Amino acid sequence: MTRTVTARIFSLIVLLAALAGWSVASALELEEAKTRGLVGERPDGYLGVVIDNPPPDVSDLVREINRKRREKYEEIAARNDTSVTVVQQLAGKKAIEKTPGGMFVQVPEGTWIRK
Repeated sequence: MTRTVTARIFSLIVLLAALAGWSVASALELEEAKTRGLVGERPDGYLGVVIDNPPPDVSDLVREINRKRREKYEEIAARNDTSVTVVQQLAGKKAIEKTPGGMFVQVPEGTWIRK
């Protein structure tokens, strides 16, 4: 893949992060879950549950956000004639970079750490 295509996909991911269309209520719930250390960003572009035996509302939130992310990643991949995996990896990298200190991110080996 050329650098220009990668840069274009990266720009689209940044734009989608700002305009993802997720409801304000979901965004507030997500921020609260992140702040409380219940969920964190994974390198594959998806949200993960950090704690063991999460409450059903946390699992539901993660499942719903990841479903929406997958839809967006598929759209970006189709528009840019690339794989969903490439889009997921770029999105995961960006999400982890943008995660504020004190919140959880997952390292490639699978361990959760506070950033």
